Amino acid sequence: MKTEFYSSSSRGKANHGWLNSFHTFSFANYHDPKRVNFGALRVLNDDTVSGGMGFGTHPHQNMEIISIPLEGELLHKDSMGNTAVIKKGEVQIMSAGTGVQHSEKNKDAKNQVKFLQIWVFPQTTNTVPRYDQQSYDLDTQINNFVKIVSPLNSIDSGVKINQNAWFSLAKLENSKNIRYKMNDISNGVYLFVLDGAIKINEQELHSRDGYSIYNTSEFTISTLTETNILAIEVPMKF
Repeated sequence: MKTEFYSSSSRGKANHGWLNSFHTFSFANYHDPKRVNFGALRVLNDDTVSGGMGFGTHPHQNMEIISIPLEGELLHKDSMGNTAVIKKGEVQIMSAGTGVQHSEKNKDAKNQVKFLQIWVFPQTTNTVPRYDQQSYDLDTQINNFVKIVSPLNSIDSGVKINQNAWFSLAKLENSKNIRYKMNDISNGVYLFVLDGAIKINEQELHSRDGYSIYNTSEFTISTLTETNILAIEVPMKF
């Protein structure tokens, strides 16, 4: 098993006034040659957008873009004709393929919106752009990893991604030992603690800390408090 700890304080930071963003991997003006990607996982941005503000229309190509709201409501519009609002308890994917333009705006004029913006390199390039949005329920599946993103043509739950990748969220009680079993043993997992505290391989992780794991078929997470965690499983070679 190979691992690496990513402390929340080691992330890149960008404060644009209307946008406060933390970058796990190199992004925009933040560059760390040792942290460009983890396998097919290219971007993990932890964004807070002020009321009424947002990202103007901009292009993407050949990237799988996943948005997971944590607080508030995010208004999405794209060149495929989609207009949608996503909120906590929902996940959105935009498969950019040959090219798409979109905008994202805080729907609320006063209160902030918080969301994770995640980019994954696609398995196949220059595909037809695609959009999907689904809801999920963690409260009825406490102490279990709930799949919210899964590969195209798989029977697993969640929005579909053009990659051999799975995203899972878990709402965990205190003093639990939870096993994560790889969906593909050649993949790696990037764990991201949304809130709470866990221990894995004697390493403690707290809110917004990350931990990458690969060269293993499974691992066990021990909770130190009530915890919410995101597991991003991606190919290490693609």
